Amino acid sequence: MSEFTLGLRCLRCGREYDAHGDLYVCDCRPNVGSDIGSLDVLYDYARLCSTVSARSIGADGDWSMARYWPLLPIGGPGDLPLLPVGGTPLLAAPRLGELNGMSSLYIKDDGRNPTGSLKDRASAIATSLARIRGAAVAATASTGNAAAALAGLCASAGQPNVIFVPESAPPAKLAQLLAYGSRVLAVRGSYDDAFDLCTQACREFGWYNRNTGYNPYMTEGKKTVAYEIAEQLAQLYGDGGAFRAPDAVFVSVGDGCIIGGVYKGFYDLLALGWIERMPRLYGVQSTKSAALAQAWREGADVPRPVEASTRADSINVNAPRDAIKALRAVRESGGAFITVSDEAILAAIPPLARLGAVFAEPAGAAAYAGLVQATADGLAGGNEVTVVINTGSGLKDIGAAIEATEGASVIEPTLDAVHRIVEEQRIPIRKH
Repeated sequence: MSEFTLGLRCLRCGREYDAHGDLYVCDCRPNVGSDIGSLDVLYDYARLCSTVSARSIGADGDWSMARYWPLLPIGGPGDLPLLPVGGTPLLAAPRLGELNGMSSLYIKDDGRNPTGSLKDRASAIATSLARIRGAAVAATASTGNAAAALAGLCASAGQPNVIFVPESAPPAKLAQLLAYGSRVLAVRGSYDDAFDLCTQACREFGWYNRNTGYNPYMTEGKKTVAYEIAEQLAQLYGDGGAFRAPDAVFVSVGDGCIIGGVYKGFYDLLALGWIERMPRLYGVQSTKSAALAQAWREGADVPRPVEASTRADSINVNAPRDAIKALRAVRESGGAFITVSDEAILAAIPPLARLGAVFAEPAGAAAYAGLVQATADGLAGGNEVTVVINTGSGLKDIGAAIEATEGASVIEPTLDAVHRIVEEQRIPIRKH
């Protein structure tokens, strides 16, 4: 552990624990479905601030998440796997911004991580801690992205791993797991079934449990995306600070771990005095998987399970496991949960690619669909600095991308056929 890591605190009952044990959740809750005794990792901000400066982090030549190691539950940058994670681009999107009446819109493209999703950040921490604790096997349940992330990071570290996926996981995601050499168990059931079985197996066999929303350290990996956003905005605006908070951030939500991590990252920076305010966080869910949005509207702490069936498989969750952190993120930042239809999610894929040059899987595109809905509802727009996080590459689900577009024009191998397409589709030509 980092010398600045103090321990763990339950977000439900407030009980504190030592950070060096193998504890995942507090026993104050049933720890079934969404009703989990979620633990939060505590840091000594005063000591950290007197030892590490924002400028010293900025001077680090390593642009991966390893540059933030003092704020991670590891002993040093050498504890992380060899495969570098993070350092993904923050892209200005002026044409998308203009389309939505926004002057300062950016896309954080985490689909450019090694295995194609933001979840590499959490798996880098999981792989590191599994090795530090001498675990024979690291295991996780996933609809695909977390599994691919753990498989890739474990491959780089030589760490054996077992992956539980629902049988319905997209073939492109399964291919990654198998190529990396993971032991893949396709469960005849939902993601929630795979999650519960993985948790039972980890207890039974002594495996390291990477499960999202269950392992508190996964938040710590995912929070590094917030550090990067703030650092990259400071560089873009050049106003003298090493970090700068945006006004609003949009991110898709399934279990809730990513938005919880985004909040934790900005919270750390605020506690250290490196940013002046917390951005508003907007969690975006499909109407077909909206347990957290429903709980937020009702003022509940524990979401009621839903029968999730969204096309965006990465956020297809019946009972969100990181509910307390996700709801805290939205409520304490003054943001909101937004729901969008699956049709709107698929419709968001082409403009993201064509006007923002970012190819997103459905879950990543959901964040942009949420932004479109938020501008229509008057929650976003104007001159605010707004960031949309793409959580996964479109290569994860090419079927969705094909479904969202017009498809290819099949023609005969003649120039006349090309002429007809040029005329029908009004493709520009150079005038002689």
